Formats: sequence, structure tokens, C-alpha cells
Amino acid sequence: MPPPVLDHLVYAAPDLDAAVEELERRTGVRAAAGGSHPGRGTRNALIGLGPGAYLEILAPDPRQPRPDGARWLGVDATDGPRLTGWAVRTSDLDGAVRIASDAGARLGPLVAGSRRAPDGTLLSWRLTDPGIVLEDGLVPFFIDWGSSPHPAGTAPGGIVLAALRGEHPRPGDMATLLGNLGLELPVTKGPRAALIAVLQTPGGLVELK
Repeated sequence: MPPPVLDHLVYAAPDLDAAVEELERRTGVRAAAGGSHPGRGTRNALIGLGPGAYLEILAPDPRQPRPDGARWLGVDATDGPRLTGWAVRTSDLDGAVRIASDAGARLGPLVAGSRRAPDGTLLSWRLTDPGIVLEDGLVPFFIDWGSSPHPAGTAPGGIVLAALRGEHPRPGDMATLLGNLGLELPVTKGPRAALIAVLQTPGGLVELK
């Protein structure tokens, strides 16, 4: 299987506009509107993190009815913005699911998603079920954009992901699991599972967790 690469980080928030304002204040870069996820009850805004990667600010969409069950990626489980997950890109989703299962991480079935970009372009993708959250988001989900343009290409720039790391009560076990998935993520000991990103911004380093 081709090595997976970082696709995006998920920064879940109860209110999209408030989260965009907060991130602009902290980073000096304003996220651009992404779009709504029909039937999922969410909408997003994006900031580029360098070539081929971006930060997704994900929040409830007030124009959609609340979906049956929880919204994806921790949107309903947070009372303030926080990193709830990350996605890695691969062109072999079936292989990724197989390897993850062999490593003891059951990612669930493959599902499809789509949204309209502000310019009307339809973006579509396939991914491992983001409703299945393992180790509080330290285990990523896998995504394949197929022939769709990648969102990082039109996301506002000016920010670079300087570092990405995790914390976990059993850091050795997590490092082994992630290594078996072909991923390199430094994991140190912490009281609970947590994903931490350090962003190089026009105003200096900013940590998100």
C-alpha cells in the first residue's frame, strides 16, 4: 500500500463563526468558508497548512436538521473548540482498512461524503467511517478524494504545520499501533488521549489541542 500522508486536521467547535473569529485572532489568518455536508448536520471552514494539507473547522450547520445519531468527529461532544481527529490520505482505502484490522484497529465500513464548494464545485470523497473514534481521535481516519480537487488548493495560506504529536496514558502502545498503520506520530505520556498541533503563523507559534 502507498504510504499514507497527512490530509487534514479536524478542529471541532459548537459554533463555526465564533471558532473562525477565535482562530483569526490567534493566527492572523481567516478561514474561508468550505460548505455544508448534506445529511450530516455540519458545515466547515478551512485554512491551508502547506501543500496538500489543511485545517478543517467543523461545526453544526444551523440550516440543517439535527441528524439521527451523533454528528461526525466529536462535534456534539465538545463545549469549546478542540482538535478531535486527523485524516490521512491514501489511494488504497481497502488496504488501509485491512492493515488497520490486522493491527487491532477496526475502522469500520467505508462511507462516502460530498459537499459543494462556494464556487459550486462538487467535492466528493470516500473515507473510513469517521463516526468510529478510536483513542479519542489519536487513531486517524483514512480518506481518498478520487478525482475531486483537493481542498488545500483553495484554502487560505500563511500557516504551516510545524509539529503534530499525541499524548496518551500508554504512549508505547499507541506508538506501536500507529507505526503498524504506517504512521509516524510522536506520542508522549499524558493523562488522557490528546492530539496536539503546533502551527507556524504570521504571529508566531500557536498550539491547538
